[in-house]
Amino acid sequence: MSSIYDVVVVGAGPGGIAAATIAGEAGLRVCLLDDNASSGGQIWRGLHPDTARGSSHGREFLHWMDRLQRTNCEVLSRWTAALHPAPQVLRLERDGEFRDVGFRRLILATGARERFLPFHGWTLPGVSGAGGLQALVKGGLEVKGKRVVVAGTGPLLLAIAAALQNAGAKIQGIYEQAPLARLAGFGLALVSHLDKLFEGARYGGKLWGVPYRTSAWVLRAEGADCVERVVLTDGHKQWAQDCDWLACGYHLIPNLELPRMMGCLIERRYVTVDLHQQSSIPEIACIGELTGIGGLEKAVIEGQIAGWSAAGHEAKVKDLAPRLKRMRRFAQGLDRAFALRAELRSVPTAETLVCRCEDVSFSDVRECSSWREAKLHARCGMGACQGRICGAATEFLFDWKQADVRPPVFPAAVSVMAAKLDSPEPVRR
Repeated sequence: MSSIYDVVVVGAGPGGIAAATIAGEAGLRVCLLDDNASSGGQIWRGLHPDTARGSSHGREFLHWMDRLQRTNCEVLSRWTAALHPAPQVLRLERDGEFRDVGFRRLILATGARERFLPFHGWTLPGVSGAGGLQALVKGGLEVKGKRVVVAGTGPLLLAIAAALQNAGAKIQGIYEQAPLARLAGFGLALVSHLDKLFEGARYGGKLWGVPYRTSAWVLRAEGADCVERVVLTDGHKQWAQDCDWLACGYHLIPNLELPRMMGCLIERRYVTVDLHQQSSIPEIACIGELTGIGGLEKAVIEGQIAGWSAAGHEAKVKDLAPRLKRMRRFAQGLDRAFALRAELRSVPTAETLVCRCEDVSFSDVRECSSWREAKLHARCGMGACQGRICGAATEFLFDWKQADVRPPVFPAAVSVMAAKLDSPEPVRR
């Protein structure tokens, strides 16, 4: 039988773990759920108590996991929030089974994913997202001795390149589309974030001797059965770089499917929240990348604020307000520094696939006037990923706005969707 909790947290990354921990320590009945097998999110992916001490983020991971385990928080792994069948109820799905979970307060911490922009050859084997390749390596992919080109935009390019090099890859070059002037301005603004400056310097030291070029981006990937070389450009000239892997990602975009389904106000690509992380829906708070791409520290601060707010501890929320404002300014600076240049819109050719799931080409959609029209007439976004890849790409390429999300948010069995509401019972301690 399903249950009613004081707080349900969706997403067991750093922010979600912090929110669940604080709410649990305050004596609330808390449920933390995630569709992965273990908690940690992308940044703490693969960390375990017996191996975390050697990681750069291991100490903080151990700190929060230890605190979480000392609470009575119920952790549900491999469960996906797919439906919103009634007010203050989520329907969870796992392998065709379902649970209806009631909540008095919902904290969404669904994180972000890489943004991909199409170019000729981006569907070749050996071409992946920058963070995607890093995740594959964490999962056991062998890259020792492989020639890797890292390209796209965002501060994670350096971190990912350093991690790949540490795994034995030969980094052929790092190509950042943002201009040097913008990056220099962002670097000067980091004087108030010395820890991030030092972190960037550490990655730079590890990558000493690796070519790093700004105002450069991928034009196409070439190869017979897999990627063999990458053609890059700076807008004036082109050059080729041989490689075995191309890791290319254009910063991060928030996973807005659940906030959209719940009706939260979204402006300028992020959920609008106040200083309590309160969204436009009274019982729903949103934290982490949903409110602005700002990394680990921002997510943990916002998680704590959401947890304290759920527990009614106003003084604790006020104590964290200065740090929150500081991290929000940092997130805004990131967006400005790594904003996509207009030239990237001219990279796809007529034959370039925009929607990989349905084999929809650039020529198929460029005459459409909206995302809805592209779906209706060309099936763009109608495949397995439900527009999570091509939706973000077309938003940039054509300035299309994404339509409201219709349930289920993730694939679910018809029996799960059609089942009657399971009357939740309060959780008893």
